[in-house]
Amino acid sequence: MRKIILALGIIALCGITQLSAQQRTTFGVKAEANMSNFIMNDMAGYDSKFGAGAGIGGFVKIDFGKYFALQPELMFSWQNSKLKQDGGKNDLAYWGVEIPFYAMGQLTLENGDCAYIGLGPWGRFGLSAKNTTADINYYKKSSGSRFMQPWDIGASALVGYEFAFGMQINATYKYGFINQLDEPAGDDFMRNQTITFGIGYRF
Repeated sequence: MRKIILALGIIALCGITQLSAQQRTTFGVKAEANMSNFIMNDMAGYDSKFGAGAGIGGFVKIDFGKYFALQPELMFSWQNSKLKQDGGKNDLAYWGVEIPFYAMGQLTLENGDCAYIGLGPWGRFGLSAKNTTADINYYKKSSGSRFMQPWDIGASALVGYEFAFGMQINATYKYGFINQLDEPAGDDFMRNQTITFGIGYRF
């Protein structure tokens, strides 16, 4: 048993050493167009439709060999959701800072282009969430309470294609796990959902 454990340890150490030797860190920038709304449950009189927004930011790509990479990102995102309340229509414009972190598989083609797919967690801190019709900030407390809370944590999936000269096209899907209602009652919840289409450049 000791010999097996020792052998496995040596194999693991060799693998880590090889990955470290092949590690390469690069940086890039990206811009996105997004479509976002809220998935709602048990909220009578409320409905949410997709609205258009945009985002801009940067990323760090850490390559471990040819087929695997880690990619943390920092994005400043503006989102818009069509929020219906008791038949009335409102635009909910909210913006904040997002930090996705992707574990990526990638395949380099013969011409130097690269296709990749990633999955990982993401976090978000909202700075403002305004009902543009009534000019109300849903993150701001009024009489000791507020409609929405600014934090969110969820999962994100990424798929993209990078040309040999560094330009990228990509798409993501992000889903929030945290109920955005600051004081939920019963089973009611309101969760973020965002689809993005973007371009980027890796230096």
